[in-house]
Amino acid sequence: MSIVSQCGENDKRVKVTELVEALSEIVVTAVESGQMAHEVERQLWPGLQKLGHGLLEWYFELLGPGDVGEEVHRDGQCLKRSAQPQRRPYTSVFGQMEIWRFTYNRGSKQRIAYAPVDERAGLPKTSYSYLLQDWSQHLSTELSYQRLQSTLECFLGFKLSVSALEQMNTQVESTVEPWWDEQPLPLLAPVAADQVTVLSADAKGVVVRSGATETVLAGRSQSASGPSPGKCKMAVLGAAYTVSAWKRTPEQVLGALFGETLSATTALKANDADYAKQRPKPCHKHVRAALSRQELGQPGHATAVIFPWLNDQLQQRDPHQQCPCVLLIDGQPTLWDQAAAHLKRTDRIEILDLLHALGYFWEAVHLFHSPGTLQAVKLMEFLSLALLEGKGLSALTWLANQAPEHGLTQAQRDELAKIRRYFETQRERIHYDQYLAQGLPIASGVIEGACRHVVNDRLNRTGMRWTLEGAQAMLNLRCVAINGLWDEMMADHIRREIERLYPHRAANDPVMLDIPQKRVHSRLMTF
Repeated sequence: MSIVSQCGENDKRVKVTELVEALSEIVVTAVESGQMAHEVERQLWPGLQKLGHGLLEWYFELLGPGDVGEEVHRDGQCLKRSAQPQRRPYTSVFGQMEIWRFTYNRGSKQRIAYAPVDERAGLPKTSYSYLLQDWSQHLSTELSYQRLQSTLECFLGFKLSVSALEQMNTQVESTVEPWWDEQPLPLLAPVAADQVTVLSADAKGVVVRSGATETVLAGRSQSASGPSPGKCKMAVLGAAYTVSAWKRTPEQVLGALFGETLSATTALKANDADYAKQRPKPCHKHVRAALSRQELGQPGHATAVIFPWLNDQLQQRDPHQQCPCVLLIDGQPTLWDQAAAHLKRTDRIEILDLLHALGYFWEAVHLFHSPGTLQAVKLMEFLSLALLEGKGLSALTWLANQAPEHGLTQAQRDELAKIRRYFETQRERIHYDQYLAQGLPIASGVIEGACRHVVNDRLNRTGMRWTLEGAQAMLNLRCVAINGLWDEMMADHIRREIERLYPHRAANDPVMLDIPQKRVHSRLMTF
């Protein structure tokens, strides 16, 4: 180590020592002056950040400048050392600093091919430390970039630009897809005989910037209150969870739907004491979302990502097919078709989401009575009970027979016939009486909640417009965070990046830096 480096190292040690002494003095003074704990914390925090900054600078000083000779041979190339140490900016959670180190390349104007200090320290490609990327991007899954910017400035004491945060988001997300495909998920508890494995899927629009193309699921129309056509990209969400079987009666479910408006006879049946038991909570819930990049049937379509993932989830949760498997979706034909193409469990029980089915029944009721009237509510109660008892098609037939008495127009009769034809296509998925008797879930509240939580709560806030790439990156990271797998994903991301940037690091190929270990250890012991 040169005399200059030795002096620089000594300066860092002196700086660190002075910072420790200053922090100690704050504590002693606080006790003597009777300060409260929160006041001491507020005074200590800036000093602790400076201490961390100083210790990190000392770390790089101990590594040295990375001078391993005038020439280095790597991958059949002769790399020459730079004439002088080269500057590299580095921003950690402790703030900004500069790293001066020698670099090696094929010529003075060629890009850097080898930087021993960078490789030894496992530095990222950009100037932002992996820990800073970890913290900021975990927070970005909940906070807007502007809010994240101010939050980091408040706690870390320095400001990052929104463009820098967006850049980090893309970098961290770049390894999520291979991680989903290659990294095994945490092992789940074995399923019990009274449990049900539930798979569900839905679609939600994400507003994208002008110029991005739109892909809409077949049979899925935009509501008047949602994003307007031509401005949104459809995200397909999948959810998988395990839940204990919960047997109920049609009257009990009806009671939950209509509450105090139930008729006296129905209310008596709905108030069964057994129904007071606590509703079982979904366990091991995992969600994933993907935006469609290609047309339906192409590998880049979102359904080609979500449904194979759902199949993997099913295999992982119940590899020996010990418990029932329920596929719970609303009426989108595309989702049912893609499920048939990708799910290998042939004994799955397909259920049309009850709330989706009731939406059609409300449309039928409003052909006879105005919305909000007592007559409409009572008719809907009657029809809903019939649906829950497995008599939905018969109830619609009966309703059609009442059309002449109520003076429905031909257009209204055609609409009623259209609703009945829809349920004809879904007849094998509306045996709600059987599902309730088996304790199976019949409403897709989990996936509906996922659509709101994953998409709306972060990507569809007022004024937000995303690029396709930015939206997909945020969806991927948000799902990882919601699934409670952030630490595993981030560790995998760092590993992949270091292997990509420094393929020789894991082997004994890199020339060891001039850092006598015994000398470093002795200096740390004397600190």
